[in-house]
Amino acid sequence: MSASATSPIHPAAATRPSAPPETGVSPWRDAWHRLRRNHLAVFGGTVLLTLSVLCVIGPWFSPYGYEQTDLYNTFSPPSFSHWLGTDQLGRDLLTRLLFGGRISLMVGLVATLVALTIGVVYGAISGYVGGKTDRVLMRIVDILYALPFTIFVILLMVFFGRNLLLLFVAIGAVEWLTMARIVRGQIMSIKRMDYIEAARSLGLGTPRIIFRHMIPNILGPIIVYTTLTIPGVMLLEAFLSFLGLGVQPPMSSWGVLIKDGAERMEEYPWMLIFPGTIFSLTLFSLNFLGDGLRDALDVRAAKD
Repeated sequence: MSASATSPIHPAAATRPSAPPETGVSPWRDAWHRLRRNHLAVFGGTVLLTLSVLCVIGPWFSPYGYEQTDLYNTFSPPSFSHWLGTDQLGRDLLTRLLFGGRISLMVGLVATLVALTIGVVYGAISGYVGGKTDRVLMRIVDILYALPFTIFVILLMVFFGRNLLLLFVAIGAVEWLTMARIVRGQIMSIKRMDYIEAARSLGLGTPRIIFRHMIPNILGPIIVYTTLTIPGVMLLEAFLSFLGLGVQPPMSSWGVLIKDGAERMEEYPWMLIFPGTIFSLTLFSLNFLGDGLRDALDVRAAKD
């Protein structure tokens, strides 16, 4: 028997505590920590959450309805009775601002979801399949890019009628092109990686490889661009409402309120100041949050 096998264990070594195992940090948790250190992103997220809560529950506590008129109290300046004043029909602007926030935020979220669904599926198929299919799909995107999007949406609204559901679909149907290009580029960068080759060698079908293995690995850029798409969608809705092709009376949105205020900004400036300020604050907050998510999900920044 060797000397090492018979040598006694030193008492200090027997009582020495073992080193704790190293615990790794998941990429998503690491991104969350970096996001929390970005003060502008935290500010943007806090403002968005606060505005969303106020728009959802605020009209329930208002003593006025969003379409309740008072022709004896038109164009009233801000007061204790009407904190933000009234409009040309005597309707309470605070109530209409909160109710309009529901519509504007809903348009931003739903239309972005439509654009996200179309763009991710289209770009993933184009990037993964490649070849002639990729060339045809991307030429279609190039052709659609050359069309005037706003005029296309206006034609949809005029031809099919003006309703809120069509507004969601029409805006989403013209906002997916950039998302498709981003997803295509990301898919092409990972489709030759080992785990994708392993999935192919196991005989997995194309839909399963795309939706189960590839899209989950490019969620970072998708999330970032989604937060940057919502402001563009809300601006397009405001522009259509400004032209009278968006949300129809007696419903309101921030675009409708800005349109009404712009027509009377010299005589009754509060009708433009309040909705314009809230709308601008929302867009700034969305951009701050999008920039923060971009930095937090950037793998190269995480290695620095």
